[in-house]
Amino acid sequence: MSRYNKEPAFQHDYTPKTGVLLLNLGTPDAPTGKALRPYLKQFLSDPRVVELPRALWWLILNGIILNTRPRKSAEKYAAIWGKDGSPLLTHTQRQTKLLRGYLGEHGYRNLVVDFAMRYGSPSVEQVISGMRGQGVERLLVVPLYPQYAASSSATALDDVFRTLMKLRNMPELRTVRHFHDDPGYIRALAEQVRAHWQRHGRADKLVMSFHGVPRFTLDKGDPYHCECQKTGRLLAEALGLGKDQYVVCFQSRFGRAEWLKPYTSEVLAQLGKNHTARVDVICPGFVSDCLETLEEMAMEGKETFLTHGGGEYRYVPCLNDSPQWIAALAGLVEKNLAGWEPRTAEPAEQRLLRARGIGATK
Repeated sequence: MSRYNKEPAFQHDYTPKTGVLLLNLGTPDAPTGKALRPYLKQFLSDPRVVELPRALWWLILNGIILNTRPRKSAEKYAAIWGKDGSPLLTHTQRQTKLLRGYLGEHGYRNLVVDFAMRYGSPSVEQVISGMRGQGVERLLVVPLYPQYAASSSATALDDVFRTLMKLRNMPELRTVRHFHDDPGYIRALAEQVRAHWQRHGRADKLVMSFHGVPRFTLDKGDPYHCECQKTGRLLAEALGLGKDQYVVCFQSRFGRAEWLKPYTSEVLAQLGKNHTARVDVICPGFVSDCLETLEEMAMEGKETFLTHGGGEYRYVPCLNDSPQWIAALAGLVEKNLAGWEPRTAEPAEQRLLRARGIGATK
């Protein structure tokens, strides 16, 4: 048996294509304990996600967690599950479709744009195999994590590298490490908040809650904490907020170890105790709404704030398929395609200007 996957049938007359692969975390197939168990097992078995001695963690995972957590997690997923299924999956599908259309309208005719999930389906191996079958010989990989962390960006790229090791005929490869300070991403976040303010008015405090990771990852050199802080600062500057008008904090603790601080739950409790009249909460580390944003922050966070004496609690949705985010994502892709994939047609904006007689060449 060959150690390599079967290659697509070779054709002499085909035009090599460039692939753009978006990577997201993943989701169970259904909000049930049965569907959650294999998903959680794959996720929590990842040594990038849980950095404990493997033998000890195997006993904890298989002996305790997988016998108790799937049912509890299923209840939470059921609370946010939409008519089209998992919000994370539907938003990622929509982003991929819109990005494909945006790039096509802007002159990129030779791209194959698709997405894969690190955990669950569609798998990285499955999607890359499909892209190779479409003639992809250059591959740009974009993890949809603005801030780099070993437990998110790195493990997604690990999966890509493992897949490529199974190929006899590897494509050229480029990867996007992070985009925590990308101007387009910051503008999209700022526009999302402004649109919320236009509908509901400004709150007394903007809480920027990022996914939490253990504190020791910072001590060992993971840049995630610093990149979250920079995103928070740039977003605050774009919105014209002073230091007393916003706070950067971290959610989703697990276990007894110290995680990055301040903890979002404690920040919300204290704001409640201070009888803060209005709080807005945004999760800049997520480009798509998911369990952590829709259940943990929009629901649990609200309960924490209100039960401690707070006034009005408002959750600001993630970027999802907002036009500003799709444009920012396209800009990020275009920058990283430089020298690989020329535009095969005049960009849409330039065609429009030329039609109006603006900037026409003599």
